[in-house]
Amino acid sequence: MSFGSPVVLWGLLVIPLVAVLYALAQRRRTHYAVRFTNLDLLANVLTKSPRWRRHLPPMLFLLALSSLLVGLARPQATVLVPKEEANVVLAVDTSGSMAATDVAPDRLSAAREAAETFLDRSPKNLQVGLVAFSGMPVRILPPTDDQATVRELLGLLKANGGTAMGDALLNAVEISRPRAGEDPASERSPGFAEIAKSPTEARRPEEKSPAAVVLLSDGTNTSGQTTPLEAAQKAREQDIPVYTVALGTPEGMVEEFGEGYKPAPPDKEILRQIAEITGGQFFASSSAADLARVYDKLGSSLGFANEKREVTLAFGAAAFALLTASGTLSVLWFNRLP
Repeated sequence: MSFGSPVVLWGLLVIPLVAVLYALAQRRRTHYAVRFTNLDLLANVLTKSPRWRRHLPPMLFLLALSSLLVGLARPQATVLVPKEEANVVLAVDTSGSMAATDVAPDRLSAAREAAETFLDRSPKNLQVGLVAFSGMPVRILPPTDDQATVRELLGLLKANGGTAMGDALLNAVEISRPRAGEDPASERSPGFAEIAKSPTEARRPEEKSPAAVVLLSDGTNTSGQTTPLEAAQKAREQDIPVYTVALGTPEGMVEEFGEGYKPAPPDKEILRQIAEITGGQFFASSSAADLARVYDKLGSSLGFANEKREVTLAFGAAAFALLTASGTLSVLWFNRLP
């Protein structure tokens, strides 16, 4: 513990001095009682009470004085606080099966609603990135605190095509913590260039920032060059947890052009394995409300840092409580203040 005004601590030297004066006063009181010649009258004058009661209120008073002096010295404690400057990349499946309506109004809309809930509850300086994927990953936006842009891009997502989950996860891992000298926007999809042409510059710290990926998907990997488990190993090597969300229900159906409706159950097992490998967490959700709880768990808990916090208020409150207790006990027991 450190102090903003350590010179005030010299005042603590008064405490032992007061304690000595109190002891001398008690000793003098005893001597006076012995010299009192009328013992019958003395028995009536002195109140019979346990000796510890007589000393407790003054002791509490000295403790209150000590706490007050420490508080005036502006104590600062080192505590662990959430690092709100963490990077989170949302990897959203936009394959054709995301049009299934087993999650109202449809899977993609539920994922979008959950992502917006996350933005609503996140600190304003949290860096949020976005990767959308279907038959191939589309790197849309690197982590940025421009949450209005993230919201606008979420609104443009459409369900179509296959599922390149492995490539998309690898893509999200790469932009979640860009290497020094790398332009995180270099591979942004040209289709969104007009909207995302001037995003807030992504953070490039000298030391690693805490990062995480939230993977929202409903299907089995059907295309791409990287398997989901290979991408998960890359995330593990970079200490980036992946939180996976299985969108949809086993009864989900999707309409395919010219072929009618086909089953589209989520592949929960592969998503569970990705979470386990990376140290993240798997969620089997079927509603926007369930998905929102994923982001409640993330919040600002991606990392912690040591930070000095002034704790003057705590010592002041302790001094007030001790002083109140001292005065109350003294009045109740002896009808006087200490």
